[in-house]
Amino acid sequence: MTKGSTPDTLYSYYSSGRWLEGSTCVPAEMPLEIFVNGVELATILCTPTKLNYLVLGFLYSEGVIEGKDEVTSMRVCEEDSLADVKLARQDFPLPQRRTLGSGCGGGVSFAHEVLNRVDSDIKVAPDDVLLLVKRLNERAELYRECGGVHTAALADAGDLIVVAEDIGRHNTLDKILGECLYSEIETGGRLLIATGRISSEMLSKAARMEVPLVVSRSSPTDRAVALARDAGITLIGYARGNRLSVYSHGERLLRNSKAPVVN
Repeated sequence: MTKGSTPDTLYSYYSSGRWLEGSTCVPAEMPLEIFVNGVELATILCTPTKLNYLVLGFLYSEGVIEGKDEVTSMRVCEEDSLADVKLARQDFPLPQRRTLGSGCGGGVSFAHEVLNRVDSDIKVAPDDVLLLVKRLNERAELYRECGGVHTAALADAGDLIVVAEDIGRHNTLDKILGECLYSEIETGGRLLIATGRISSEMLSKAARMEVPLVVSRSSPTDRAVALARDAGITLIGYARGNRLSVYSHGERLLRNSKAPVVN
């Protein structure tokens, strides 16, 4: 059984004119309360995997910390659904404006009006991007076992580097960011590959990671497209099979034809 799934869930199903009964696994879901220096910051609905990375990545992506060295201790208790984080300084920034995430999993993010401008000379071939999407599908272990979750990965042009799965799309990015901070893996100049819709909060997290290319099997939202154009991020959607769609800064995609470049 893959961690993050709940086995032996009873259900009934209808097939070929008959009602039958069976048991299956479903994705696990838990609320995780995050406290920083004794102050309740947020409650995240998430899949109980890589919770320490999720908390670290969330704090960084929301601007509470600028690096892992600011964290003096972190206790994550799955049984109590609690993450207790201690920072070296007491005057940490406490965001005031909360925005409910648009995806499943009940994510929360804090409003950010200004995104980092991402500058990168990276060039990738469309076929390499499609191969990375295929490899992401192959690494989606929890999804293959029970469905109902999103998968994302940090990658370079050759292979996947860090992979995360969660019921929340934005949680997968925070898990990736947290693992990269913890393991001192550079995120800038690389690709983010995701299975779910790319919304504005997803794009904001990518900009915080200084990732120049964001790729999804699904669609971006109109606000994500606008933010990607402003932030200098190449945004790719519907990357499936042998085709993909480019919505912004297409100059990073290698071309052997006269197809127009979308900036």
